[in-house]
Amino acid sequence: MVAPSEKLARSLEALKSLQDRGVVAIRSSDLERLDRERLVKNGFLQSVMKGWYIPSRPDEVAGESTAWYASFWDFCGSYLNERFGTDWCLSPEQSLLLHAGNRTVPRQLLVRSPKGDNKITGLPHDTSLLTVRYNMPDEQDIEVTKGLNLYALIPALIDCTPRLFQQNPTDIRAALSIIPDASEVLAKLLKGGHTTIAGRLAGAFRNIGRDRIADDIVKTMRAADFDVRKFDPFDTKLPVILSSRELSPYVNRIRLMWHAMREPIIERFPEAPGIPKDIKTYIQHVEDIYVTDAYHSLSIEGYRVSAELIERVRNQSWNPDEDEDDREQRNAMAARGYYQAFQAVKESITKVLKNDNPGIVVDDDHGTWYRELFAPSVTAGILQIADLAGYRNDQVYIRYSLHTPPKREAVRDLMPALFDLIKEENNPAVRVVLGHFMFVYIHPYMDGNGRMGRFLMNVMLAAGGYPWTVIPVEERNAYMEALEAASTAEDIGPFTDFLATLVRDNLEGKPGPTVP
Repeated sequence: MVAPSEKLARSLEALKSLQDRGVVAIRSSDLERLDRERLVKNGFLQSVMKGWYIPSRPDEVAGESTAWYASFWDFCGSYLNERFGTDWCLSPEQSLLLHAGNRTVPRQLLVRSPKGDNKITGLPHDTSLLTVRYNMPDEQDIEVTKGLNLYALIPALIDCTPRLFQQNPTDIRAALSIIPDASEVLAKLLKGGHTTIAGRLAGAFRNIGRDRIADDIVKTMRAADFDVRKFDPFDTKLPVILSSRELSPYVNRIRLMWHAMREPIIERFPEAPGIPKDIKTYIQHVEDIYVTDAYHSLSIEGYRVSAELIERVRNQSWNPDEDEDDREQRNAMAARGYYQAFQAVKESITKVLKNDNPGIVVDDDHGTWYRELFAPSVTAGILQIADLAGYRNDQVYIRYSLHTPPKREAVRDLMPALFDLIKEENNPAVRVVLGHFMFVYIHPYMDGNGRMGRFLMNVMLAAGGYPWTVIPVEERNAYMEALEAASTAEDIGPFTDFLATLVRDNLEGKPGPTVP
């Protein structure tokens, strides 16, 4: 008689075989019925719709959205290929967002196909597909990217609704910024006789400072006897000049977001007190708050730690050999790593209190914080030494979030750009809010991004003379919801208000978070 564990192992081998082939959208016919039922029962497989499944993790809480959001784009590509063959593509609007590096999961994905039925297909967690009957663009106007049939960039700009320029200005500007010259744009405009669209695109290029492209469009269209009237389709002027040499939509996108978000932060955040003269007293306050900060920061990430454990780890009186419980060991290694990283962060704070540029300090020091954060886990054999080598080498997803962090290749461009923005920023409040937000938005590491983001925030607070501020675990939901609004809707207001309230209470001497 075969043991249940052996049966599950065989079913997992069948699932692994599919995953090794890159299959994310799993059809009923891809697995034997008993394997499928066994994997669903044990949490390794999750139903999406009748006859379709995605892989999942057995430790996910019932109803958790992480597996679905992580699988969304791959699933939709595979499902649509199965349903329509190659006769489908995403709408020009959604294609533009993806060209701009915005992979946020939409509530409804609009798909065009000659075989579309103009009906909505419900998907998990209030998402859906709307497949509309629509003729396909020319074959050369379709671009296949990671299993998704997209409108190519120029055809998408021509075919998209004008409202998109007001609804998603950051994404459209980022998409426009990666077009090096007018030649390809003009080829499409002239072929289609698109006079109104030519005027709109010329105005859009002028809005982002690409006057040469704008002028070339207007002059060439007029030379071909088309009456072109240039107009700006955006509601606002560009707050920053984008370098014509920067062709990464990801970098241009965070630069645009940074400058668009500055004014709401300045309006809402308490004015910076200025760097204190008594550095020793400031550092003593940081040391005094360590236990409280470690408890709340680690608890936000799901670690179960107590003040007693934190003190034992700090004093090196905790012996992992005496405790065989894996979860307890991970908690203790996280606590020890937090202590070591905290010491490195204190050194960074000392530098900014001596008027070193905070952007240069965090650029130079954040790698040390990260290595200290996870060094104990490497020593204990929980992680490999290669895990401390640098930024992530794989895609990462955020639990419960519609926001998909940038692909791993983009991280290498984004992190230097982030530190440049911090170096160039002269407002302490902006550095505090956007330093934290942009760091976790990029999510440069496979793990530890929240803790690192809060460390960075507190270094920025010190650079403005604000006190070290603890984000309470009791406020975790509000904290995450505020970050989600900033990530998916580019609304920095809720996150600014959330941090501003904590900092203001701190400045006014109101009682802060405690440790149970």
